[in-house]
Amino acid sequence: MKLLFVQPHTTSVIKSMWGKISRKIYFYPNLQLQQLAATTPKKHKIIPIDERHKEINFNQPCDLVNILFNTPDAKRSYEIADEFRKRGKKVALGGWHPSTLPDEAKQHADSVLVGEMELTWPELLNDFEDGSLKPFYVQKEPINPEIIPPAYRDIGDNVFPIARIQATRGCPYKCEYCRIPRMEGNRLRKRPIENVIKEIKTIRQKFLFFSDASLTLDPEYSKTLFQEMKGLRKKFTCSANTDVLARDDEFLKLAKSAGCTGLHVGFESISKEIIDHIDKRTNNVEEYPLIIKRIHENKMAVFASIIFGFDIENLDSLKETYKTVCKWDVELFETNTLTPFPGTPLFDRLEKEGRILTRNWEKYNEGDTVFKLKNMPMDEYAKLSWKITCDYNFSGIKRIERIKRLYTLGFYPFVVTVFQGHFW
Repeated sequence: MKLLFVQPHTTSVIKSMWGKISRKIYFYPNLQLQQLAATTPKKHKIIPIDERHKEINFNQPCDLVNILFNTPDAKRSYEIADEFRKRGKKVALGGWHPSTLPDEAKQHADSVLVGEMELTWPELLNDFEDGSLKPFYVQKEPINPEIIPPAYRDIGDNVFPIARIQATRGCPYKCEYCRIPRMEGNRLRKRPIENVIKEIKTIRQKFLFFSDASLTLDPEYSKTLFQEMKGLRKKFTCSANTDVLARDDEFLKLAKSAGCTGLHVGFESISKEIIDHIDKRTNNVEEYPLIIKRIHENKMAVFASIIFGFDIENLDSLKETYKTVCKWDVELFETNTLTPFPGTPLFDRLEKEGRILTRNWEKYNEGDTVFKLKNMPMDEYAKLSWKITCDYNFSGIKRIERIKRLYTLGFYPFVVTVFQGHFW
C-alpha cells in the first residue's frame, strides 16, 4: 500500500515574525512519525508530506493517510483529515491529542490510534488490508522497551539538522499539568543501552536531542549510557531534574564527556510555595543557583524553563522571577504559560471550577492563556510575560555575551538557542 504520512503546520500558533521564520527554516523532526515508520512493514511505501516545507497535494494517490499531532495542531490536522476524506481517502489519526480525546478525533477519521503505536499500527494496517478496519486501536499496557525499534529516519529528504532520539519512556512523578503519565505511563521504562547506542551509530546528524522526560530519572542508567556514547562524536542536549544536578557531579562530568552541550532544566518556579503546591518533589529552590553554577563549571549551557500562571502568582511575583533569572545568567530563559492540556489533572480541576475559557486547541500552545487567572488581569499578564521573554532572550549586552558564550560550545548549541525557545 501507499501510506501518506502528513506533518501539519499550524502558523496561527506562532506569535512573532521571528518565530515564523525560525519554525520554517529550523525545526526538529517528528520522532513519533519516525518511530511509526520503523514499525511499518517493508512491503508498504511511505510517502511523507511535511507541510512546513511544501503544500499538501490532496489528490496525491495513496491508500491510507496517517496524521500524528499535538494539541495546538489539532484544528489544522482535522482540516487536513476532512479534506482527504472528502476525496474518498481513508484517514488514521494518532499522537498526543487523539490519544487524549479519541472520540473527538474519530469525528475526523476512519480510525484513531490511542497511546503508543508500536503494536497497534501494524495491527491497523493488517485490518485495513483485510477490509476490517476498527474505529479505535488502543494500547492498554505500556510497550516493552526492548521491542521499541530504532526510529526510521530515511523517509523524505531527511533535511533536519538535528535528530531526535528516545532512550526511556514514562515518568514516576505526577505533576498536575503534565501529560507524560497519561501518554507514556508513570513507570520509567528503559531501552537496552546497546539498542540506544546502535541507533545513535546509524544517525548521520551530528547533533541529537533526547526526547525523554528526563535523563536524571535513573542516573545510573544514564551514566552508563554516557560512558558508551564516548567516542561517537555526537553532541546533544537533554532534560534533567534539579535534584540529581544538585548532588551528582559524576552525572554532569559524564554527560559533558559524552558530548552534552546543554541541559533543559524545569525549574518551574522560584517560589517554594508553588513548588510544594504542584508537588514537584525533585525541586529545591534554594539549590537553583548552585545547580546553574555546577552546569556552567562543566562547560554546558542551561536552558531554564519557568512556568507562569499559577494561582498564587501575581504580576509582582513575575517581575521578581525575572530579576532572579537575570542573576542566574542562563543561556536561554523559556517562559511557559501554565496550560491545562486535555487529559491532565489540571484540565479536570479547572474545568470543574468553571475556569476553562476556550477549547480552541490552537491556543493551547503554552503561550496563550486559556483559563481564568486568579490574581492577574489577563491582558496585563499577557503583556508582562511576553515582555519578560523578549527582554531576557533578545535584549541587552548580557544577551550578546550569552550568545558568544554559546558559540564557544560549538555551532549547534549556538544555532539551537538562537532559533529555538519560546519566541513564538
